[in-house]
Amino acid sequence: MLNGFGDPEQIERMRGDLAREFDVRAAFCAADIARPAEAASLIERTVLEFGAVDILVNNAGIQHVAPIEDFPLEMWDAVLATNLSSNFHTIRAALPGMKGRNWGRIVNIASVHGLVASVQKAAYVTAKHGVLGLTKVVALETATTGVTCNAICPGWVLTPLVQKQIDDLALRESITGAEAKQRLLAEKQPSLEFATPDQIGALAVFLCSDAAAQIRGAAMTIDGGWSAQ
Repeated sequence: MLNGFGDPEQIERMRGDLAREFDVRAAFCAADIARPAEAASLIERTVLEFGAVDILVNNAGIQHVAPIEDFPLEMWDAVLATNLSSNFHTIRAALPGMKGRNWGRIVNIASVHGLVASVQKAAYVTAKHGVLGLTKVVALETATTGVTCNAICPGWVLTPLVQKQIDDLALRESITGAEAKQRLLAEKQPSLEFATPDQIGALAVFLCSDAAAQIRGAAMTIDGGWSAQ
C-alpha cells in the first residue's frame, strides 16, 4: 500500500510499475496522515485490501527553515503533525494486529537530525528527536513479542528537493553543479557523498528480516559520518 502526495498520473505509473516488476498487488491510498482519522483510515483500508499490515514504514516528512523567533506557528504545528504525530497514529492503528499475529516490523524513517541539531530547523529537529523516542517506547512495549520497531537516520540524501538546493546554490554563487554539491556536503557529511534511497531501502528490508529480530529500538545512521563528528 502506497501513501503520499503527488501527481496522480505519476503515482499510478509507480503503482503499476511496482505491481508488474515484483508480481504483487499494489494499491494507493491518498490519506493525509497528518490527520489522525486519516492515518487510522490508511491502516484500515490496507487491512481491507490485503488482509493485514505486517510491515509499516513511516516515511512522511516536510521541512520549514527559519529562526525560532520568526518560525511561523502554523508551520511548527504542520511539521510536528506530519513528521512525528503521524508515526504515532499509524503505529497505534497497526500494532494490535501485529501483536495478535505475533509478528510485525515497524521502521520509522527519522533523520540524523534525530541525533544532532542544525540551526533554523527547530520543528524538524524536535520532530525527529521525538521519532527516536517513540521508536524506543514501542520497542520496549513489544520487546517480548515478534514485533520490532527501529528507526533509520539518513543524512543528506540526493532527492529532488535536495537537488533543487544544489541548483539554487549553483545559480546564486555562480558555480558549477558539482561545486555546489561538494559545498553542500562539506558542511555536514564527511564522506562527501550522498546517501541514496536504494541504500535506505536496503536497510529497511534488512530490518524486516529474521536476521534483525533482536534489533529493537535502534537508531541506525546512513549519514556518511555526519553524526560521528
